[in-house]
Amino acid sequence: MDAKNYIKLMLLLFLTGSCINRTPEVKWESLLNGTDLSGWETYLGPKWDTIRNDWDSIPVGYNVDPARVFDMVDLEGEKVLRISGEYFGGINTIREFENYHLQMQFKWGQEKWPPRKTGKRDSGLMYHAVGPQGADGGFWMRSQELQIEEGDCGDYWACAGAIFDIRARMQPDSTYIYDKEGELVTFSNTSTAGRHCIKYPDAEKPSGEWNTLDLYCLGNTSIHMINGTVTMVLQNSRQLEGETEIPLTKGKIQIESEGAEVFFRNIQVRTIDQLPEGM
Repeated sequence: MDAKNYIKLMLLLFLTGSCINRTPEVKWESLLNGTDLSGWETYLGPKWDTIRNDWDSIPVGYNVDPARVFDMVDLEGEKVLRISGEYFGGINTIREFENYHLQMQFKWGQEKWPPRKTGKRDSGLMYHAVGPQGADGGFWMRSQELQIEEGDCGDYWACAGAIFDIRARMQPDSTYIYDKEGELVTFSNTSTAGRHCIKYPDAEKPSGEWNTLDLYCLGNTSIHMINGTVTMVLQNSRQLEGETEIPLTKGKIQIESEGAEVFFRNIQVRTIDQLPEGM
C-alpha cells in the first residue's frame, strides 16, 4: 500500500470510530422494560396484623403479589416502578451481576403503612444478594445493603451473614460513621461494631424530589454514591457460611418494600473493569 492510500485508510478508520487503541464505551443496559416486571421476581414476607400488633407466621410468598405491592405505573408522564410498601419484602433481578456500575433514581411517595406508619420512609438497595428469600428478618436475601431511608440514604447494613470492612469512627453514642481517614472496622451481624455504618456526608434531596443513586462494585470493593457525592467506600466483601468466611462479590439486585411508598426509574447497569479515579 502506498503512502497516499495508507493516509486515506487511517482517515477512514478515524472517521468511523475504528481507530486502533480506541477503547469502546460500555453501554448501559436498562433493567426495566417500561411495560412490566419481566426479568424480576418478588417475595413478600408475613403480613403485619394490626389487631395483634405483630407479624403473621406465614409469608405471602414467592411471586405472589395480590395487593400489587410491586407494579409499573404512570407517573408524571413516564412509566416507573412503584413499590407501595404495604407489605414487607423485595423485588429482585433474576440474573446475578458482578463488576458493575448500577444507577437508578428514586423518590418518596405519600403512603406509609404499619408498623412503620409513623417512622421514617424506608426502602433499600440490596446487592450481592444470594441464597434463600427471607433470610434477613423473614423478608430479604443475604446481601450487602445500600440504605434508602429518609435522612439516611447511603448508609450500610449487613444482612443475614454479609460482611464488609469500612473506614469509620465511633461517635459519642457508640454508633459508627464513615470516615475515609478512619480505622478499618468490620461490620456484620456478629461483629462488635454491629452491622450498621452511617454514611458521610449527607447528600439526599428533600422528600418528594428525585434522587440519583450510583453503586460501584468491583471485586470485593463497593462505593455508595448519592446525587453525585461519595458517601462510603466499602472493602473486602464477604459472607459467613457456617463458621467460614468466603467471598461475596456477585449476586442479584433486590429492592425493598418496607412500609413506605417509593418510586424508581432509570434503573440501569453497565460492566466495569476499574473504579472511578479519585475514589
